Amino acid sequence: MNVITLLSGVLFGFILSRVGATSYNYIQKMFLLIDLHLMGVIGLAVVVGALGIQVIKRTRMKAIDGKEIQVQPKEGHRGIIAGGLIFGVGWALTGSCPGTILSQIGEGKLAALFTFAGMLAGTYLFGVLSPRLARLMEPVQKGRK
Repeated sequence: MNVITLLSGVLFGFILSRVGATSYNYIQKMFLLIDLHLMGVIGLAVVVGALGIQVIKRTRMKAIDGKEIQVQPKEGHRGIIAGGLIFGVGWALTGSCPGTILSQIGEGKLAALFTFAGMLAGTYLFGVLSPRLARLMEPVQKGRK
């Protein structure tokens, strides 16, 4: 199973590289709305993911352990907005998102090592601050603004 996982990751990284998702220039052009190629790639990924979730739900697909996969909607919380803004600013500044960092490192882009270190530091910081951020992560009640 580990070999399949490794090969899947290598294939995913190769595809990211081929479509330009690891190119700082393509990412910059996307954020400047000069070249929308990557937005199309992201849109296609959303459609494929949505279709995959529907297949999992409708066929009652089972996990490796034989249990049916349960797809549950996640509740929204106030922290999503702040987290999304931090994610977007980091992506725009570094030219990478968590999905492309390892591919960029694999391509030999050393600047991605700093982004990777920042991602690890941010994850650690979130873990340290999460007790103080608990109120932001409380589910938003439906019907309440």
